[in-house]
Amino acid sequence: MRLPRLPLQYLAAFRAAALHQNLRAASEELNLTHSAVSQQIRALETQLGFDVFDRQGRRVVLNAAGAALLRGVERAYQELDQGLRAATAAHGIEQRSLRVTVLPSFAQRWLLPRLGRWHARHPEVTIEIEATARLVDLEREKFDLALRQGLGPWPGLDSEPLFDLSMLPVASPALAHQLIGQPLEALAQAPLLGDASQWEDWFAQAGLRRQVLPVAIFNDFGILLQAAEQGMGVGLTRELLAADALLDGRLVRVAPRQAMLKEPQRYHIVYTPKSREEPAVRAFVAWLHEETAQSRAALDGATTCLSTGRMTAAAPPRGDAITMPGTAPADR
Repeated sequence: MRLPRLPLQYLAAFRAAALHQNLRAASEELNLTHSAVSQQIRALETQLGFDVFDRQGRRVVLNAAGAALLRGVERAYQELDQGLRAATAAHGIEQRSLRVTVLPSFAQRWLLPRLGRWHARHPEVTIEIEATARLVDLEREKFDLALRQGLGPWPGLDSEPLFDLSMLPVASPALAHQLIGQPLEALAQAPLLGDASQWEDWFAQAGLRRQVLPVAIFNDFGILLQAAEQGMGVGLTRELLAADALLDGRLVRVAPRQAMLKEPQRYHIVYTPKSREEPAVRAFVAWLHEETAQSRAALDGATTCLSTGRMTAAAPPRGDAITMPGTAPADR
């Protein structure tokens, strides 16, 4: 039996619909109309002589024949991608762009303020940032790497830890002045921002068992930190995300660094096995490690001076900060 020759656009429409199980989502990915994608899939099925999808309302679900076809199409796409990469390498052209997916809070609070330094070092590389909480399929959506929070590993992907996650309470200088030097109960009675269970874990680690009712809860640490900077309350946040605000005095620690709540998860750099060999990817990964090390060193070697609200060189601790059982006085 001679197999039909299938136009590539039919296979592209089939693949997108199979992966999304929704024609509208497939049409958005391909920048086509819903009817165009539907027509291409119908034309594919007509040429094949059998259906590849079962229609279930708005969903399209692969049948056994469609699943078998998708496996072959995916292999073909992977081989085509590898061939294109090999051709550009043979021609002497290095990768000139990077596609990176990252959580919005990390992009806003840490990555974006540092991208100017990356560009100054690698002006030849165009970087595309997608800030999303969605778990992106790096292979299918053609991303070079992701910055993810989690335990790892991720099946089919390589990863390396970027930094540990530690939670600490921060506040605007005006609110911090009211709390520093007060007992721990004063912090518990202050307006608190963030997840109640995380606050309760933090207080328990500090030696105080109590139920917490935050004044506001956010699904994004970037928004939480903005609220804290504006004096809405004390935010429980990840230290690295607050690094710049702590270093320039927009926020102040209201508890000792020894009392930070360690999380089991980490931030990881995640990439496909073939992406890790790209020179631009290797350079970006090295730069990320360099920048996080600098941020960590700045935080480790600085302390909050409440008289100026700015971070200064570390000094011997004084006794006018919130103290907790089993911990030293907070840095000033």
